[in-house]
Amino acid sequence: MPRFLSKALLCLMLSSAVPAGTALAQPMDAAAFSAAGVAAYDRGALDEAARLFELGARGGNRLAKFNLAMMLYREETTSNDHNAAWRWLRRAAQAGLPQAQYNFGLLYEHGDGVKRDYGVAHEWFRRAAAQGLRDAQMSLATQYFVGQGAPKDYKLAARWYQAAAEAGDPGAQYIIAHMFEEGYGKARDTRLAAYWYRQAADQGDPAAQVKYETLSAQLANEAEH
Repeated sequence: MPRFLSKALLCLMLSSAVPAGTALAQPMDAAAFSAAGVAAYDRGALDEAARLFELGARGGNRLAKFNLAMMLYREETTSNDHNAAWRWLRRAAQAGLPQAQYNFGLLYEHGDGVKRDYGVAHEWFRRAAAQGLRDAQMSLATQYFVGQGAPKDYKLAARWYQAAAEAGDPGAQYIIAHMFEEGYGKARDTRLAAYWYRQAADQGDPAAQVKYETLSAQLANEAEH
């Protein structure tokens, strides 16, 4: 199984799961199959969950497509067909599900089961990032920062690192702080650098705490003169 894919199925994040034993109206539509798959997965009935997700996926439900792909990649079904997993993940990504778009991009970034292609990864990261997916914003920013999959562009890197920082990613908060401190892709701004170091420090980053204290002392010293 690709070790970098999402650790949790998307279904476990949904609030619309149908409790075990709940009767569903017949005939079930694709969304109902997907929700029933969530309930089956939650109670450990993995084969049943996979069957229900496949019914939902074949009915066009993008969440079911994604969850089926993840189960196949994680070898939680009797078939464990990675080719089928790739197809369902691609379909979920094409249907616009940001988590699927991001994970599909990861396949190409790492070259796991496919030929490595940073350009393809970039396109899928871009789509997911535009929908606000924080992990995709981080990956997209890093591609721009190092020039992998896209031309090196510090301004675009800063834009997406800041988006991820605003969404609460501590790594992005540290990086955008450094970019403000050094003037990479942003006008140099010590106050904003200190602000973002503080945000990262508040999430437990000890290096960010040191940087915040250093810049705070520098700003205080400048204010006195």
